[in-house]
Amino acid sequence: MLIPYFLSDSGHTISEVMTMRNEDIPIGFTMELAQHENALSAFSSLTSDQQRQVIDGAKQMKTRQEMRNYVENQFK
Repeated sequence: MLIPYFLSDSGHTISEVMTMRNEDIPIGFTMELAQHENALSAFSSLTSDQQRQVIDGAKQMKTRQEMRNYVENQFK
């Protein structure tokens, strides 16, 4: 799957989205975003507060499948 370098809605690069406050973002969440282009684009267009809420929810996921379901359900 090819992901565009710039995300059209937000103007943020993938690198910016994936590395912002990287120490606070669960690695499984970033991996799922990388595999779901629509979710990555939607996440990047959220406000900082909205992103923080989504990240906080992601921190509650315990398994890979839970994280996959979480990402898919957040950005339907």
